[in-house]
Amino acid sequence: MRTRIKNALVVLPDGIAQVDVVVDGAKIADIDSAAQVAVDETIDAAGLHLIPGVIDDQVHFREPGLTHKEDLAHASRACAKGGVTTFLEMPNTVPNAITQELLEDKLRLGAANSIVNYGFYIGATPENIEVLKTATRTPGIKIFIGSSTGDLLVDEQEALERIFAETTLPLTAHCEDESTVRANRERIGTTSDIADHSRIRDHQAAMIATRRAMDLAVRHQHRFHVLHVSTAGECELLADHHNLVTGEACPHHLFFNIDDYPRLGTLVQMNPSLKTKEDNAAVWQALLDGRLQVVATDHAPHTLEEKQQPYPQSPSGLPAVENSLALLLNEVNQGRCTIEQVVHWMCDAPARVWDIVDKGRIATGYDADLVLVDMNKTLAVLNENQLTKCGWSPWHGLELTGWPVRTWVMGHEVYREGQIVASQPGTEAMYDHARGGYWATADA
Repeated sequence: MRTRIKNALVVLPDGIAQVDVVVDGAKIADIDSAAQVAVDETIDAAGLHLIPGVIDDQVHFREPGLTHKEDLAHASRACAKGGVTTFLEMPNTVPNAITQELLEDKLRLGAANSIVNYGFYIGATPENIEVLKTATRTPGIKIFIGSSTGDLLVDEQEALERIFAETTLPLTAHCEDESTVRANRERIGTTSDIADHSRIRDHQAAMIATRRAMDLAVRHQHRFHVLHVSTAGECELLADHHNLVTGEACPHHLFFNIDDYPRLGTLVQMNPSLKTKEDNAAVWQALLDGRLQVVATDHAPHTLEEKQQPYPQSPSGLPAVENSLALLLNEVNQGRCTIEQVVHWMCDAPARVWDIVDKGRIATGYDADLVLVDMNKTLAVLNENQLTKCGWSPWHGLELTGWPVRTWVMGHEVYREGQIVASQPGTEAMYDHARGGYWATADA
């Protein structure tokens, strides 16, 4: 099947141009081809923008073990609706993905159930360093430097030194200092005030852990990616990246802050916690000036019943994959950033950070993971329209202008104007870690 998408404003690596894009099977075959080139189908996309599919490098899709909250079938459909064509999922499922065998079990689940492309991190523990040395078919190793589930907390310096020194895969981490969190919790004592969540998981907890991880990365010359940056101080640290360290922002740390607790309560309880309005501004500025490279969601759904439990029984995390692109496109319309910047943060940069082969750009030979967006479409986020299994959004009721309207995964259209139109299975993301990551591919 050869398809020509014509008349769109196409976001290319070197700018925006109104050119034709020809898709042949799973690949982008040609850009700005001659009009007489034979195709099976022509799509007139006048008035729309064509962008690469979004790569969300931080999600929790809860399968296996926690599928009452989310599963790969629902989550991947939410991805397709939101313009996310590839996801990288975290290891804190049940059981934790801490062996090659358990990682490959998840890859089989992805192949059977996901309609978008998929990848899965392997989790670090103090005991599985030998496994981490030989792990394959993964974007990298996830470390929880702070509270986590199961055996995934790695807080002892000796274990962290060994992971950074002896493994070769890219590393990423949840950075909140466990001893600081515990001390804050003990100091504050018993509380049911959700605002105390940000006092327990405070600025200092994030700063100490991020500084610690960056020190490890520099001393051992090991690529490292800081997840969900939430503080102005971390943004300052990340200015000195040593060509090794990258960082990312999440929508909840861009759009929510402690002033939202009275309105949304535990619905916006997150780890790392929400910080201040000033931190929102600092994280935005760090994206705009390049100290942060990636926007990802940390999509971490729980049922509404679970989230509405009184604090601290309420779990941390919220769903975001089907609204993240629209949230950023709305900011384009408000003049805060450009669509080229959004494509960089959500498509190109994550592909480069994780060495994902043939994704993140509209270029000849790349995979045909494509999204048509209507920058003039205004739509409200509504709980009843969410495809995520948990069925709610913290942005319920918010009107956004700029939405994905059609999504292709490996050349197969999977979403069109509010409907999932195909259940063609996605494919496993491939990695070439010899590329060396984001900073090594700056001129690629």
